[in-house]
Amino acid sequence: MTYRSPYPVPGVIWASLPLPAVLIDVDGRIFESNPAAEQFLNASDRSLKGQPAFDRLHIDAPMDEALARARANQSPIFINDVDVTSGERPPVQCNIQIAPMNDNPDIIMLLIAPREIAGRLGRASAAKSAAKSAIGMAEMLAHEIKNPLAGISGAAQLIAMNLGAEDRELADLIVEETRRIVKLLEQVEQFGNLRPPDRRAVNIHDALDRARKSAMVGFAAKMTITEDYDPSLPATFADPDQLMQVFLNLIKNASEAAGPQGGNIRLRSFYDLSLRLRRTDGTGSSLPLQVEIIDDGPGIKPEIAKEIFEPFVSGRENGTGLGLALVSKIISDHGGWIAVDSVPGRTVFRVSLPVAPREAAQNDMEVK
Repeated sequence: MTYRSPYPVPGVIWASLPLPAVLIDVDGRIFESNPAAEQFLNASDRSLKGQPAFDRLHIDAPMDEALARARANQSPIFINDVDVTSGERPPVQCNIQIAPMNDNPDIIMLLIAPREIAGRLGRASAAKSAAKSAIGMAEMLAHEIKNPLAGISGAAQLIAMNLGAEDRELADLIVEETRRIVKLLEQVEQFGNLRPPDRRAVNIHDALDRARKSAMVGFAAKMTITEDYDPSLPATFADPDQLMQVFLNLIKNASEAAGPQGGNIRLRSFYDLSLRLRRTDGTGSSLPLQVEIIDDGPGIKPEIAKEIFEPFVSGRENGTGLGLALVSKIISDHGGWIAVDSVPGRTVFRVSLPVAPREAAQNDMEVK
């Protein structure tokens, strides 16, 4: 069968599509896969070519019938809210679009639109102003509460000087608990007072290495940390200290989830063109630089998984719920995106960042 390229600009538009898309021939086999589909199916375009489409792509809908109708009517078909999986990952709820190609009606394009990203973007936008208001109120209360707490702690220490051993233990408990509350209030103030990022061209792996080395001599001493980096990644546009803080917090989160027995953390970086962030004003940006922090801990409780980046939501006893909220805020301030996928034994935090503008990268090279 002779096939003419469907691309208005050969390869460019196809490669830039942010959603997984495959071309299916008249025999139901994969003819072409874009980079987003390669990522979704965890397979290369070369290995997918010629494979029965629905052996590699499992869709909870009568797809053979849908493809036949699209070919017969020469019109697109939309299928909403169906589960889609490659067989190697949990099902993802998606909207499906099936459309015959204008210049070759035997070729069908199948476009997959996962609903999880759009859903979280909508929730984040709706909750943003409420979260900002809550943090502002918490910051104000933190400032006001710290002063009387200092008085309570001082009074307890004075009283303890004239008490017996048993009663002194209770006074010491008051002092210890007031200090713990003050520390929590300082975290709230830090969250509210985070300065705007001083952005420049930054090597992602430098920030990861700084975070890893700091973690290994502290809270991650019992963890095994492995690196799986793509050395060809270009620089991102970020505040190096804040980016290092993000990675440090995520490694700390993974270490605390593992518990005192320790565990394994994998730091992975790679390039992925499939994710674009669309803002409320209609503009968008590409976030091709990906960093994943993967651990083999118990996972995130399902009941809090959707709110894990919200302030004061924590899966740990005595957790403040501010660490991941701070990470999310920093990434958002950088125009990036963070997501999590968690099942028992495997939790993946994925940070998506933009590439540094050419002029920023050039200026950084000139400074060096």
